[in-house]
Amino acid sequence: MTTPRTTYVTTTIPYVNARPHLGFALEIVQADVLARHRRHRGDRVRFLSGTDDNSLKNVLAAEAAGVPVQDLVDRNAEAFAALRGPLDLSFDDFIRTSRDPRHRVGVERLWRRCAKSGDLYRKHYEGLYCVGCEQFYTPAELVGGRCAEHGTEPRSVAEENWFFRLSRYADRLHGLISSGRLRVEPAVRRNEVLALIEGGLHDFSVSRSHTRARGWGIPVPDDPEQVVYVWWDALGNYVTSLGYGTGDPAYEQWWSGATRRTHLVGKGVVRFHAVYWPAMLLSAGLPLPTDVLVHDYLTVDGRKISKSAGATVDPTELVTESGTDAVRWWLLRDVPRVGDADFTRERLVARADADFAGGLGNLVNRVVTMAHRFRDGRVPVPRVPAEGTERLVAACREVRGRVDDALADFDFRRAVDAVWRIVAEADRCVDGTRPWELAKAERAGDAAAGDRLDGVLAALIGACRTLAGELSPFVPESASRVAAQCTPTADGRLPRAAPLFPRVGESLRPAV
Repeated sequence: MTTPRTTYVTTTIPYVNARPHLGFALEIVQADVLARHRRHRGDRVRFLSGTDDNSLKNVLAAEAAGVPVQDLVDRNAEAFAALRGPLDLSFDDFIRTSRDPRHRVGVERLWRRCAKSGDLYRKHYEGLYCVGCEQFYTPAELVGGRCAEHGTEPRSVAEENWFFRLSRYADRLHGLISSGRLRVEPAVRRNEVLALIEGGLHDFSVSRSHTRARGWGIPVPDDPEQVVYVWWDALGNYVTSLGYGTGDPAYEQWWSGATRRTHLVGKGVVRFHAVYWPAMLLSAGLPLPTDVLVHDYLTVDGRKISKSAGATVDPTELVTESGTDAVRWWLLRDVPRVGDADFTRERLVARADADFAGGLGNLVNRVVTMAHRFRDGRVPVPRVPAEGTERLVAACREVRGRVDDALADFDFRRAVDAVWRIVAEADRCVDGTRPWELAKAERAGDAAAGDRLDGVLAALIGACRTLAGELSPFVPESASRVAAQCTPTADGRLPRAAPLFPRVGESLRPAV
């Protein structure tokens, strides 16, 4: 008996200086698909998300709003956790770094392990600090004197902090990433990380003064004048959420004992997850992630979706307008593996109506209607495969491997295209075999036509069932509708055909 794989899937934990936007919805939906897909294939899966509460950005946002920091953090963190319902998410755990008792003790243990390795030291430092990134930059890393990520001028900061000896791990990191033992996908991001390492890694600051942090965050162990740098704090959540530092056996099962440890991250935080975090783990003597999967950005009218830039789309409001699976489907079907994608509501509506109401819904309705019209709603059991169904049967047979390969390659668009090939082949099969003509010939006494009709209907119904199964990680609600429509009831007949997917565009039209 084969032992199931153990798969740990995580999102980044976003700052909670504002409510969630569609850019984070992209990441958490992608992670949800990976988690659901591996469960569907029989893996043991743990899926983690959460919020980064201990950020200076959160402090500044609370000051601007005139509210206590914890109140603002609690309110916005709840909005992130509440995405579970609107986006139909299946995360198993949700960590909040300011509230969860597992987190501080784990961060402290990780700090002490790195200190024991001789990788933490204190020194005076002057540099250019971007609050948006929570990161120091050299002048050479700026574009026209501004942060490339946020377009803002960094602040000049001088203080004494704790530093981590990142430079010590450059060669080991390069070897791990170039060999694929630490897999960074897609290749353009892997090459970006390798170039960063080859350009020379510098030790980085891992604490902030208690004063500049406004007292918000986790104090450095044995140095209460300093607060743990937010990125050190936040990256630790991947193990602190498993009880690292508390003796919880979840850490052994889901981190050190996992088959795959997979982080989904945006391209703007690659260096933290593919360089800083692995170096911290090497210092602490802990296993590394196996995969860092990097997505590009969503834009609105050509601008990156960003809370701080004011270019944002509320995913909960979007779901209210268009429906859960319409939002999930656009994020998975229209966002490329490499390159930013520009979002508009018109594109989302057009995709949902074409693929669900006009594509999948129309196919299932046609097939079930024919089953009732020609076989009293019963699924026929053909004696032999029917001529004209070969390509459809092949698409159904091959879809599992094609989806597995695409998702292993972190390519959601290719994965859903593999599933949608069945829709195209099923439509082609109907048009080519013309079941209504086979039924007419059968009524005229042609037994062979009746046998072929049985084979065609069985292949089409089987294809719809395959679609339901393979679509379930991507659009769970829509997949369940298809499955219910293609599953016989107690009397052995399929339910009567009914429209499965109303047109999203019609619901958005103003009343006349």
